[in-house]
Amino acid sequence: VQLQAFGGGTVQTGGFLRLSCTASGKIWDMNVLGWYRQAPGNQRELVAVHSRGGSTRYANSVKGRFTISRDNNANTVHLEMNSLMSEDTAVYYCHAVTRRAIEYWGQGTQVTVSS
Repeated sequence: VQLQAFGGGTVQTGGFLRLSCTASGKIWDMNVLGWYRQAPGNQRELVAVHSRGGSTRYANSVKGRFTISRDNNANTVHLEMNSLMSEDTAVYYCHAVTRRAIEYWGQGTQVTVSS
């Protein structure tokens, strides 16, 4: 399985960015798609995840600002990030988990929020 992420960049505080990630390869049993992030000096943390059945989970720090959506037919997951803050600056990683609990990671995309 390969995960290709798009959409990182630099935006001012209060701005908007949209990340997308497409899964390819042996994806027939893909269950959870989502996003994690890692800021310098910090551990990687969950941002938002979306199960194939439709349930979602968000980090408390992004609730109400970020929205995760998924297109099962296209094996793509999107993350819409509104009201971005400097604390959101990090490398964002696409993450996938199959029904057999095998995990995959994308290459990471940088999100920088400047004041």
